[in-house]
Amino acid sequence: MTDLTDLRRLFAGLVLAGVPFAATWAADDAAPSYALGAGMERMPAWIGADHHRNQAVPYFDIELPGWGELSSTDGLMLDLIHDTPWHGGLYGNYQWGRTSHALGPRLKGIVDPLGPRIHGGGYLEYHFTEHTSLGGHVSHDTQGAGAYAALYADVDLPSIGYWQHSLEAQWQGMNGAAMRRFFGLRPAQAAALGVRAWQPGAGGEQVSLEYDAFMPTSRHTGFALALDYGRLIGPAGNSPLVQRFGARTQVTTSIAFLYHF
Repeated sequence: MTDLTDLRRLFAGLVLAGVPFAATWAADDAAPSYALGAGMERMPAWIGADHHRNQAVPYFDIELPGWGELSSTDGLMLDLIHDTPWHGGLYGNYQWGRTSHALGPRLKGIVDPLGPRIHGGGYLEYHFTEHTSLGGHVSHDTQGAGAYAALYADVDLPSIGYWQHSLEAQWQGMNGAAMRRFFGLRPAQAAALGVRAWQPGAGGEQVSLEYDAFMPTSRHTGFALALDYGRLIGPAGNSPLVQRFGARTQVTTSIAFLYHF
């Protein structure tokens, strides 16, 4: 729910909203699973924006049971615990930034554009059942521009025919450096925009509810869809950048066509 240049190629497309069960039509759950695809995503032009942008995004999901996963839904997760129902280990993900073009004429040249970044850290999950889990992760910008945390709960909903779907509720937070990077306004910037300066500290950034669905079209292909409804909270939602020039409500939708092998 934010943007993370050579490394970008490795994690390209880590923005496609999650389809954690995209490879569940594999015959053997204990075998490695690979899925590749491409899609379109409609997302806020920048975190806190009141307008959207469309972009083509690749999709991939590589699952190695007992070792971890690399995907455009959850990033990199290396499981070092190997013990059901607990899973945990190393975590990495890609985070979008914002361009001057995306900021638009009202903010361009005043508010700083932000480059994409890679985050690295750790995660821990507890799986109550095969279809229900609770977890969290903490990470830090690899270029030193802030720290991030998230808590989430996932549940796979009963299938409707071939239609597979799930829900994820999530809370996200940032430390002061990250919060100021995305939502802060220095005095000179604030004066140019006619609002108050804003130098927030650590706190919650967003709460969201995500609905993911997958519809197979053959043994090896299918469509993945996702709808994420988020609401900026705390220092993020109270930022003059959001209140005056953006919106607290953040909606992202995506669709992708996948091939599994």
